[in-house]
This record gives sequence, structure tokens and C-alpha cells, in this order.
Amino acid sequence: MKVLANDGISQSGLEKLEQNGFEVDTNKREQDDLVDAINNDNFGALLVRSATKVRKEHIDACPNLKAIIRGGVGMDNIDVEYAREKGIFVSNTPAASSQAVAELTMAHLYSIARGLFDSNRNMPKTGGSDFKKLKKKYGKGVELRDKTIGILGFGRIGQYTAKYALGNGMNVVAFNRTPKEVEIDLEIPGVDAKKTIKTVSKEELLKQADFITLHVPAQSDGNAVIGKAEFDMMKEGAFIVNTARGGVVDEDALMNAIDSGKIKYAGVDVFVNEPAPSDKILAHEGISLSPHIGAATVEAQDRIGIEIADLLIGEFK
Repeated sequence: MKVLANDGISQSGLEKLEQNGFEVDTNKREQDDLVDAINNDNFGALLVRSATKVRKEHIDACPNLKAIIRGGVGMDNIDVEYAREKGIFVSNTPAASSQAVAELTMAHLYSIARGLFDSNRNMPKTGGSDFKKLKKKYGKGVELRDKTIGILGFGRIGQYTAKYALGNGMNVVAFNRTPKEVEIDLEIPGVDAKKTIKTVSKEELLKQADFITLHVPAQSDGNAVIGKAEFDMMKEGAFIVNTARGGVVDEDALMNAIDSGKIKYAGVDVFVNEPAPSDKILAHEGISLSPHIGAATVEAQDRIGIEIADLLIGEFK
């Protein structure tokens, strides 16, 4: 089978596929050229990340396509049920990148708690003459310990985030669309350390949390999970991090909330308009930025590639 890895695949995944008789092409095709590339080169499998979209029109136009695999967690860029109705094997790799996304979430939490992102921007501009002034400005950070973190979406990534937060001495409250009770194993060598987290309502979480993180898919109706109404429920001076999907936080409402002081700082890894986020959000001084790199660690990419290979080998060999 010929495989088009349109958004790339790790070397380990590539090698495993080739060792099992798959022919893999890693040359990127632009969205408008995708159908022609699949049909002209007779690709049977399409591998994507978040950049490439696979909608009904693409599926209908590619009758020889047998598999679509999303390297990562969400599959909102694929019309999954329609593809499956057409007999196409559709899957993703939800476990492979969970730890990496949770670690980036924690990185943003540390950055915004101490204003690190902002001090990094401003220190080179001012030089040594304003060192004391800067020290005073950025000497008013807060500690994570004993603070409450509210985790919106309590799947794999949310639970990994809870594990790191608990290790930092934080109190954890979580919301999940389907209420659940989860036992978090802190994985301390030689110690049986577990913590049971029972999910609460979204409103309870927003009112209690000092820090809020999102780990939810894009909503089917396109609406934001956090907008003005939700910001109004939060504590004064709360912090928020979005490493989930662009659009689950209303960007204009977020910037307004920071400007008003309702939100102290935010960490944002995902944007409404990717790969070209608005200049307004990129320039905002209250936002710690990263360019959608939640799963972009060497280890996570390696795990994703191997899992993709295993899925194709298991289904077609």
C-alpha cells in the first residue's frame, strides 16, 4: 500500500512501515492539491496531523482511499463518521502525545505564574539601566503550590495535567462532559500515592479555580467553551492556559478579560486562524505564546510514528 504522510511522520514510524512493505511519501501536498495527489499516485492511506483537512468532498473524490490516520488526539479536521460509512479505516493516536501536551501546559503555567514570558520580552529592550525596576515589576509572581487548578476536559491529557499539578502541591478540580471519578496515580517510586478526583460542574470549576486549563476538542457547533460569560464567573486575577484547540476560548473575550484585569495572564498554544493567528493576539503583552507545539517533542513524535505504523500494519497486513 502507498501511504501519503502529508503532515510528516517520525523516522522510526517511517522505517517500520517500509520494513512491512508500505511505500511512504512524506512530500507535503497543499490542501487544494490533495485530491489530485491521492488519485494520481494511487495512495491507499493518508496520514495527517492538524494542518490537513479531510472532508466529505475529499473522501468522495478519492474512491481508492482505504485509511485515514490522524497523528495526535482530536479528529475534528476529519469527517470521521462519513469516512467510516464509506468503509474507510479511520483512527488516531490519542495516548502517544498526552504527556507532551500536559508538560507544555505546565510550562505555560510556570511562565504565567511568574511573568517569565513578559520579562523575557522586556529585559532586552530596557537593558541594565532599568534592572531594579524590572526586578520590582516581576517580583510579584505567585506560587502554584496550594492554588486550585481547574481542568476542563478530563481525558488522557487532562489526567496527565492533574498528575503534574498534584505533584506541585496544587488542588485539582475537573470538569468533564460526562461526569466521572478518576484515580490519579502519582507514580512516586516505592510509594503507593493515589488521589481520587471527582468531576464537578463547569460553573463550580470556574468559580473555584485560580488557574484554568483546557483539554477539550473543538465544539461541533463552532462555539467557544470559554467566552465572556465564563470569564465573568472566574476569580479576579485568575490565569488560563489553552493547549487544546483554537476557538475553544474566544480570543477577543480573552484579550478583553486580560485588559480589564479579570485575567492576570494567559498561555496560548492554539489559535483560531492557523497558521496565521491575528496580529492582535500575537502582540498582546498579557499572553504567553507558543506555535501549536503541544505534541512536538522528540519522544512524542516517535511514539506517534510507531503507533501509526502499528495501526496500519494491524489493519492491512
